[in-house]
Amino acid sequence: MLESIFEAFVQHSPMSVMMRGVMERILQPEKLDEIFARHGKLQYQRELMFSELVNLMSLVVCGIHPSVNAAYKAQAVNVTRGAVYSKLNGVETAVSAGLLRETASELEGLIKQMGGAAAPLLPGYEVRILDGNALAATQRRLKVLQSVSAAPLPGKSLVVLDPQLRLAVDIFPCEDGHAQERRLFGQVVETVKANQLWIADRNMCTLDFLMGISHRQASFVIREHLNLPWTAHGELTACGDVEGGQLWSQPIEIARGDETLKLRRIVLRLKRPSRHGDAEIVVLTNLPSAAANAQIVMQLYRERWQVERLFLTVTQNFEAEINTLAYPKAALFSFSLALVAYNLLATLRAAKAARSWCG
Repeated sequence: MLESIFEAFVQHSPMSVMMRGVMERILQPEKLDEIFARHGKLQYQRELMFSELVNLMSLVVCGIHPSVNAAYKAQAVNVTRGAVYSKLNGVETAVSAGLLRETASELEGLIKQMGGAAAPLLPGYEVRILDGNALAATQRRLKVLQSVSAAPLPGKSLVVLDPQLRLAVDIFPCEDGHAQERRLFGQVVETVKANQLWIADRNMCTLDFLMGISHRQASFVIREHLNLPWTAHGELTACGDVEGGQLWSQPIEIARGDETLKLRRIVLRLKRPSRHGDAEIVVLTNLPSAAANAQIVMQLYRERWQVERLFLTVTQNFEAEINTLAYPKAALFSFSLALVAYNLLATLRAAKAARSWCG
């Protein structure tokens, strides 16, 4: 009988069956506890396992229960409520990052096996799109901040999107919600691989970051920051008209001490100012012109919207920023778990795309 029921679901609701199967594979308790063991340094697992905490928090992140307390009451958890909050508030950021990174790696294999990956944005390059996310201020207050009138931010992070797989593949969390994103750039550079192409907004346009990517034999397409010093090695040359305006290109050089790096400065002079009042968009790249002309470079930068859509999807579909979680570690853990949920949804979409491509 069970076989007949299962077959009926496969025939009439294959996506729900696939989602159940993917969740059971990716979120196996043993695998989750192994992730905790690899990345955790201070916390330990005794009465409350990490996998149980993931299960509990997933009910809140996916909107099944409105709060951690409600989820605790609904679940048969063999520890006190205080123990749950203590564990949640102490989840190390390395564990949260490891959870996203390792589950994304396994989903990558599934998507490739199904043939659900999109066409590469630039053949020969593994593209990564980087953007920052600051968690919203919370309703609750840490005791030491109860006398402060402004609502403190519980944390921020840099998130890496693989646009070909449409997966959030990495996160660099920071417990200081008011810190500059530049504090995290060194961690990002350590993960850069040869033949990758990194796309980012102007907040990422620093000498150290650009040089760091180049040193690792990788490329970048990053919007120019006005504070970045550079030296012109030629005049602006017109590269033709595109839908948004007119393109220009200019060879430049940036320097850090005795180090120099030759770049191209691609300028899009807009027909109409942007919503922020910008008359032009300027992008810097170390891609060779043979691999990407000015039009391709600007189109690559425009693909940055994909990571913004990721954040929008997470905000609209998941409780990624639980406004009662004031402790940074807890808030960043819930956000990382929301990204894992987003990746599960992206895998389902990839399966659907592969099915349509195959007829």
